[in-house]
Amino acid sequence: MRLLRWLVLLVVLAAAGSAAAAWWWLQRPLPLAADAVEVSIAPGTSPRTVAEKWVQAGVQTPSEALWLYFRFSGKAPQMRAGNYSIERGITPPQLLERMLKGESVMEVVRITEGWTFKQMREALAQAPALKATTKDMSDEQIMAALGLPNVPAEGRFFPDTYHYSRGATDMTVLRAAQQMLQKRLDAAWAERAQDVPLKSIDEALILASIVEKETGLEADRTKVSGVFNNRLRIGMPLQTDPTVIYGLGASFDGNLRKKDLQTDTPYNTYTRKGLPPTPIALPGGNSIKAALQPAQTKALYFVARGDGSSVFSENLADHNRAVNQFQRGK
Repeated sequence: MRLLRWLVLLVVLAAAGSAAAAWWWLQRPLPLAADAVEVSIAPGTSPRTVAEKWVQAGVQTPSEALWLYFRFSGKAPQMRAGNYSIERGITPPQLLERMLKGESVMEVVRITEGWTFKQMREALAQAPALKATTKDMSDEQIMAALGLPNVPAEGRFFPDTYHYSRGATDMTVLRAAQQMLQKRLDAAWAERAQDVPLKSIDEALILASIVEKETGLEADRTKVSGVFNNRLRIGMPLQTDPTVIYGLGASFDGNLRKKDLQTDTPYNTYTRKGLPPTPIALPGGNSIKAALQPAQTKALYFVARGDGSSVFSENLADHNRAVNQFQRGK
């Protein structure tokens, strides 16, 4: 133990330049770039990476000094994964102790598949003990803060259950959700079927959002995607109501009328061929996979039975019969 203490002293001494400076570094509060600094530590993260994360987040001290202190304390392997938030006044030993004890009070927010980004923002605003730092920011400003300027916010976040420490910011959750979406999307794109007509990963995300809104039964998800992929392949309009509803925005009163289907907007897939300009919702993992690995089917049509499932047809005559049976009650 005595040797360990000398090692720590020597390490800090080397980093700070003198014994007095080393002692001062250990006893004085760490300088922070903001009133609070947040870091998410995943299981298995190395002590060096932990130190670098703290410095990148806003702890204004050499990461090498923090890393060596963690390492030669002998307690680095005991640091626990979690979401940590520290405030001004915390010293290096107190920071280490907090990670050893796992002192990150966790809260939970659930982001649901099929939500719009507006609904996601509303959920974050109501989440317990989550700092609302984006309250007065536009969607465009949020995306710019995430390093994605000029990228539409809709559909760019993965719907899941997110855990966070009390005092964390809504931007922390947004960043985690955006990174998770990109990770899942990249993985699905790498494993896409060779014959899908989608030209880019963004097109895959847009189609996945449509599949998410059109699917009432999990077993139908790849079939719904198969219909849309078939239509895209032959240049047939997608003719999907959820895109029209999204394009109507706040003017939609819950009743989709014939005139709505005939009024042209960038999201009206009855009046325009191809995909709409952006996603229309947050797609889950199954919808992303279905968009890129659709069922092998010749179906070009489907209609809801009313119980969550759909009837799929290869030609218009069969489709009209299904519509008469399940939608018009004939």
